[in-house]
Amino acid sequence: MIPQETVNRILDTAEIVDVISDFVTLRRRGGNYVACCPFHNEKTPSFSVSPSRGIYKCFGCGKAGSAVGFVMEYEHLSYVEALRYLARKYNIEIVEKEESAEEIAKRQRSESLMLVSDFAGRFFADSLNTEEGRTIGLAYFHSRGLEDATIKKYGLGWAPKSRHALTDAARSAGYKDEYLTETGLCAAQDGGSLHDRFYDRVMFPIHSVSGRIIAFGGRTLKTDKSVAKYVNSKESEIYVKSRTLYGIYFAKNEISRTDKCILVEGYLDVLSLHQLGITNAVASSGTSLTLEQIRLIKKFTDNVTIMYDGDSAGIHAAMRGIDMVLKEGLNVRTVLIPDGDDPDSYARKHTLDEVRNFIAANEKDFIDFKTDLLLEDAGDDPLKKAGLINGIADTIALIPDAVKRSVYVDGCSRRFNIESRILFDRIRVTRERLLAEERQEKTRAARQERAPQTSPVRETAATAPASAQGSAGSLRLMENDAILAPSEKELLSFILAYGRSPLEFERDSEYYCGEERATVAEFIDETLAADDTAFANDVYRKVYDAYFRMYDAGLPQDQIIRNLLNDEDRTTAFIAAELSEEKYLLTVKNFSEAMMTRASWLVRFVPRSILAYQEKKMRARLRELTARLSSAGEDGQLKIMQEIDKANQIRQEINKRLGREKTDRQ
Repeated sequence: MIPQETVNRILDTAEIVDVISDFVTLRRRGGNYVACCPFHNEKTPSFSVSPSRGIYKCFGCGKAGSAVGFVMEYEHLSYVEALRYLARKYNIEIVEKEESAEEIAKRQRSESLMLVSDFAGRFFADSLNTEEGRTIGLAYFHSRGLEDATIKKYGLGWAPKSRHALTDAARSAGYKDEYLTETGLCAAQDGGSLHDRFYDRVMFPIHSVSGRIIAFGGRTLKTDKSVAKYVNSKESEIYVKSRTLYGIYFAKNEISRTDKCILVEGYLDVLSLHQLGITNAVASSGTSLTLEQIRLIKKFTDNVTIMYDGDSAGIHAAMRGIDMVLKEGLNVRTVLIPDGDDPDSYARKHTLDEVRNFIAANEKDFIDFKTDLLLEDAGDDPLKKAGLINGIADTIALIPDAVKRSVYVDGCSRRFNIESRILFDRIRVTRERLLAEERQEKTRAARQERAPQTSPVRETAATAPASAQGSAGSLRLMENDAILAPSEKELLSFILAYGRSPLEFERDSEYYCGEERATVAEFIDETLAADDTAFANDVYRKVYDAYFRMYDAGLPQDQIIRNLLNDEDRTTAFIAAELSEEKYLLTVKNFSEAMMTRASWLVRFVPRSILAYQEKKMRARLRELTARLSSAGEDGQLKIMQEIDKANQIRQEINKRLGREKTDRQ
């Protein structure tokens, strides 16, 4: 573990222009530096580096952060790995904190398993060059259209027919039996002697994100049905099948560059696509698609195209994958290979341009995909058609982002000529059920393990109300995210840019509190707390909480921002980089008044931003009440109408204070 003082020294020493110049050619423009963005294709530079603030930002794709964040993003490293990279660059010695005996043993054991796997990878690759390997294994790879360069790059190999070849070679090289069995490379016989798990098979090494070999898949070339077609490594400390994607090490840079991941099913699908030039493909080999695999993809992109076989099994797998990917907040499209082919065979029959054009012309969003598959079967049967529409609405309900749900509802409404209100009602009911199931699952999990003791930290307005409001409150927060997020973004930007600046209200101001002047951060926080308000947007709420934990600890503003910029959570770092810049607040609306002093500007616009946020809260409240009217009884409707009138009065009063003459009643 890197001591905090060493982390601080690394961050203090790293010069952002110096770091980024190792990867990108920067040109000075005024006080900043510019370049074409390394994270997306562009001809006009939109990538800016500010040495004075220690941040980079691309105004094209939106990526932003600090020096350590750039290294993490560009090299696809973890936070600790990026710190080690910078330490090496600046010759900073890292003296790890003293590990316990248990921690040392665990680390050494994991490294030993990695070393054994590396040895096995070299052994299988070398065996491919033996007479047996060339005659059987290499001939098979060539028959599948794989070139020697591809075979070498991806470390493909041959496991000899002898059931002791790897065991004997590993023992001769000094590797212990316990590591051979733990990795699943060897298995113990009844008498205690070892034999190879992989023999008489072509071998596909499986790499970690960082490029280490962690497991293998072995394919038999025999046609005997009693012999398993594939044998895979057993799970171990270094290999968990559900968290691994075949090809991710070789695909991660292209996935990030193209902002898209193509998900296929098998080893050869990946290899043939990569060899053709489509190198952003990965496979969930040996397992059905899992949540952990989707979250691994999400580290590099939010866009997934599922490309499975066009047979019934492929269609079923695609339908299941769509729901899982959407639930994790990613965007998903689907393209099915014509029946009779798979991505491997299709790639071998066509040129790069033909495959790219096929994907572009045939990938569909999930609404079109499900509709095209199921509408023909539904025919003119109204019940089947209703079931299809309900099924699509239930899939939309899985999407966590309210704006995306709304967009898909609009598309579905047009496709089936059905009122969007009906779809929203179905989605609301489905989401309530999903939330209830999620709570039940969490409750069951909590019973099975003792909940950790919570530390006495500050309970801000951004944390308390959500838990107090229960399931309906949680659902309301998610539904209102699209309405409230812009105002929450503006309030958070005031906090990040001017959090410790005092608000100097005049004596006749309604906000004047005597000689004791509140800061911008305190004024916003206290106002939200008095209104029992929590941010609806999860990301903004997380940054809000992180800021105030450090604010309450007495950290100066620049130190808080620096800590946020260097946060291990890259979303937090991105928000800090984007919103801590003063120019974000100079909107068209208030630009004409930006020439006033900063103190006067803050006094005017901070309270107005809070009022605008409160008005949007009332608007969201009115939407919720209106939606409840149709399902309420007569007495309930009367009560709701009274609440609507009250909410309209509050909204009207807020608009008067904002200088808006009219308020649309909802």
